[in-house]
Amino acid sequence: MIPMNNGGMVSGLVCGVLFGFVLENAGFGSPLKLTAQFKLTDWSVFKVMFTAIVVAAFGLWALRALGLMAPDSVFVPQALVMASAVGGALVGAGFAVGGYCPGTSVVGLSSGRLDALVFVVGLLLGTVAFAGFYGPAIRAVMAMGENIDGDTVVDAYGIAEPVVLAVLGLALVAVFYFGSWFERRSVGPVTAQEAVAGAGAGT
Repeated sequence: MIPMNNGGMVSGLVCGVLFGFVLENAGFGSPLKLTAQFKLTDWSVFKVMFTAIVVAAFGLWALRALGLMAPDSVFVPQALVMASAVGGALVGAGFAVGGYCPGTSVVGLSSGRLDALVFVVGLLLGTVAFAGFYGPAIRAVMAMGENIDGDTVVDAYGIAEPVVLAVLGLALVAVFYFGSWFERRSVGPVTAQEAVAGAGAGT
């Protein structure tokens, strides 16, 4: 039996391998596909990841509403707004330059990509450097924007969870709409010659 309910390393390893397998087969291990997201020419990554977020949010809410999950059974990290903003900007910059995020770099390395190896080494060096330089100055930046009222939008601002879910659902629709619009614009209009060539290829 696969220990999917195990809260330790085995469960994390199994889920990580399955997740990496899906990423590679979906083409998300390619830096070209990932950097295309920043060029707004291929929204596949954003569409998949945002869909996963919305599905998870609705799923967790439904499980709690049906009494199948305790309200506080999912750990929510402390809401450190400034730390998240700075960290997100740095990760995004590395993502745009290298074409990988931490997860996809491991997937690329498993596929034998040398550029992914360079990215993983840089990731490890950056982690060690952050741990070495961690001190009062970094802690002060991380504490900026800390929300002591709660770690979720519902707890911190008193917004009803169905309202938050509705906003997420509308945002997901907008992502697919505008993402498809940008993708069509990046491809450009089909010329008459291309249309004839495509029709000839299909016969």
